Order: sequence, then C-alpha cells, then structure tokens
Amino acid sequence: MRRRQPGNTKSGTTLPRLWLISDARNDAVLERAIRRLPRGAGLVFRHYHLDPQARRARFARLARLVRARSGAIVLAGDGQTAKRWRADGCYGAPGGGAEGGLIRLLTVHDLRELARANAARGQAQALISPVFPTRTHPGGASLGVSRFAGLARLARLPVVALGGMTRARARQIAAISDGWAAIDGLSG
Repeated sequence: MRRRQPGNTKSGTTLPRLWLISDARNDAVLERAIRRLPRGAGLVFRHYHLDPQARRARFARLARLVRARSGAIVLAGDGQTAKRWRADGCYGAPGGGAEGGLIRLLTVHDLRELARANAARGQAQALISPVFPTRTHPGGASLGVSRFAGLARLARLPVVALGGMTRARARQIAAISDGWAAIDGLSG
C-alpha cells in the first residue's frame, strides 16, 4: 500500500503519528500519560464532562505539558474556538470550513464520511474508527482490520487508527495506517 505523506504543521514539523485522546475516564492520569508519550505525540482534548470554564482551564494546563514535549494539542470542537484557545488544531466530523493554519483531525466511520474527509484542505488526518471493540462504545460494532484497510486504501489524507487501539494492535496494522490514537491504550 502506498503510504500517504503525514504532512507538516505550521511550525514545519511532521504531524503526530500518535494521539492520546482525553476522556472523563482518563482525566486523573493524563499528566502521567502525556509524560510517557514519545516526544512529538499529540493530545486530542475532549473533556466534554467539564463545564466551559473548567474545560478551558484544564486545556491550558495540559497544553503547556504537551508543548513542553514538542507535541500538538487539538481541541474537540470548531476551528474558531480552537484558534481562540490557541490550540494547534480541531477535532470533529468532516465538513465545514477549515480555519487557516490549524491541524484538522476528522472522524471517519464509513465511506460517506471518508468522502467528506478526502475533500478537506490543509493539514488534516482521518481518524478511522472504531477499528476494534472499544470501551467508549460498549457492544458497538467495530470495523475490524479488513474494513479499516479498505477505508484506508481509499483515503487521500493520512489515516490514523482509532478504537480499541493498543501498541500491539498498532503493530498489527502498521502497514496500512499512518498512525494510531487511543484513550485507554495510552492511559494505562
């Protein structure tokens, strides 16, 4: 499979190949998890469980830690808010306009969403999920390696595997993925 180029951030560095995703269930261990990540890894800051003021304060604290490790921090939400918060990018469904200079992490679950992600401009990665069963959606369907590979082959932008990912599973799909992301798989 032809590998897609990961692309460069506004600072000229390569987009992260590894993303830690925040969640209410890993909030208590995030600082430790970030310190254990390789330099240059990214954090997708979700923290939907916090009220807006607490969410912004938590974002600021974690952003300092991520950037001290030469990483990128991406805010779940719209590009305007991400710019206001001085995030490196935004995370969400494909579509809508891109805010100039921001990384865009686009969630992809099927062919329709992949087509919308393929139309994205700028620095973008498609987070295809769920590859494996996940605690985020207990009992929910997962793509499996074959369906993930099929979507990855059709992608025109770098592909990041998400959903039930661990280091061992990342090695299993390394030939068909440009990176991986996890909540539990990077928090333990």
